[in-house]
Amino acid sequence: MKKLPPNYRWLTEKFGKVLDAHQQLGQMLADAGPLDAKQIELIKLAAAAATQSEGSVHSHTKRALQAGASPDEIYHTLILLISTVGFPTAAAALSWAREILEDK
Repeated sequence: MKKLPPNYRWLTEKFGKVLDAHQQLGQMLADAGPLDAKQIELIKLAAAAATQSEGSVHSHTKRALQAGASPDEIYHTLILLISTVGFPTAAAALSWAREILEDK
């Protein structure tokens, strides 16, 4: 079993039913259309970066890798954000993704 971040473990213990419902919704949304797991994770990674959520960038970088994305695809996903969310936000997200990609 993989080790979960402490706050996520606490949330699961305190609000398990809510997190279960959230995960079920996520699966329903993924199943609702033609995108494959890799595409879905790259989109979620971009959203995490746009909202400047370091933990989510870490998580979705890992999930994108598990879904078959290459490091270059992950970097490309994030560098594309410069014209939308700005250089500082994209640069921060790239640094967070690098923490995962270079730790492998």
